[in-house]
Amino acid sequence: MSVPTAGLYDIPEEFAEFRDLVRQIAQERIAPRAAEIDATGEYPWDVRKLLSEQDIMGLAVPEEYGGAHMGTLMLQMAVEEIAKVDASSALMLMVQELGSLPIRLFGSEELKGRFLPKIATGEWSPAFALSEPEAGSDPSAMKTHAVLDGDEWVINGGKNWITNTSIADFYVVFAKTDIAAGRVTAFVVEKDRPGLSWGPLEHKLGIKGSPTGSPTFDDVRVPQANVVGEVGRGMRVALGTLERTRLGAAAQAVGIAQGAIDYARDYAKGRIAFGQPIATFQGLQWKLADAETRTAAARELLYKACAMADRDPKPEDLGKWTSMAKLFASDTAMDVTVDMLQILGGYGYVKDYPMERFMRDAKITQIYEGANEIQRMIVSRSMLR
Repeated sequence: MSVPTAGLYDIPEEFAEFRDLVRQIAQERIAPRAAEIDATGEYPWDVRKLLSEQDIMGLAVPEEYGGAHMGTLMLQMAVEEIAKVDASSALMLMVQELGSLPIRLFGSEELKGRFLPKIATGEWSPAFALSEPEAGSDPSAMKTHAVLDGDEWVINGGKNWITNTSIADFYVVFAKTDIAAGRVTAFVVEKDRPGLSWGPLEHKLGIKGSPTGSPTFDDVRVPQANVVGEVGRGMRVALGTLERTRLGAAAQAVGIAQGAIDYARDYAKGRIAFGQPIATFQGLQWKLADAETRTAAARELLYKACAMADRDPKPEDLGKWTSMAKLFASDTAMDVTVDMLQILGGYGYVKDYPMERFMRDAKITQIYEGANEIQRMIVSRSMLR
């Protein structure tokens, strides 16, 4: 389908209608589960089923492969709405894009036909396996490698900090195929390939309903058909993917910040101190005003970058804008959640209220999809070219 592009201030009607549907589902069906998901740390299969049934998981996949793709802007608007109530559930949708976009942008028609339809229905969920214990922000330091043996590639090594470890149906794995030249190739590795395993999952500060772990590849064999893009050009696949998917972290951050603001505002209107609602105190009014202003600015930057990503051909400076959106939105989310927790006082510090969860969930948005220090490097380099 032809994807409508939006100006900065005119969200297409069909986008607004779908956004409202996602908002209703999030508020009515996901919000009541958010505290339990965080407390148990269990993957919410019921939420994944719900998002699949409503075609929300299909937003990451083009129509010709059975998806409901309406463009980057609509996808990230959906992430934002879900993140307002539960960041873990929003990450489900983010990873649908992160793990399938390499195939959509760089994969063969055979790969697309084999994997994208099952991503579109939500039957399958992917993982994106780039980071390693000593190769996070510097992927060139990766030690995972693959060698060609006949008509199969044999992969050995380990990855770290991989979202969807243990529940992913396939992993997009990056491995060095020319160690001397430092060249990397991307492969699809299905979950049932012999030699693929993982240890205990990480115990994290936030987004606890999303499993994160360290998959290991011990003589894992995949056919030539599982190569994504060209042999030796895997970093092009990785960077081309992250240039767009960092917008997911920005959208998640905007959603977390807005969710915190909305909760703090309603709390302040009902909380009585010194004989009046604390919302009447100027000090708290200013905190709310600053938080709302910064979050609105982050949203506008996000939406602009999303609209740019939907253009064909893509703008040459797209990476600068997606990095700015991710950087500003995630820093905003962290600052806003700290201030909104302060409005609740001691109640903000206990698990009976969602504010401490908002704050814990916000922190990761400054780290994953490229740490904010890396985003500053990207922005500054694009300025100085």
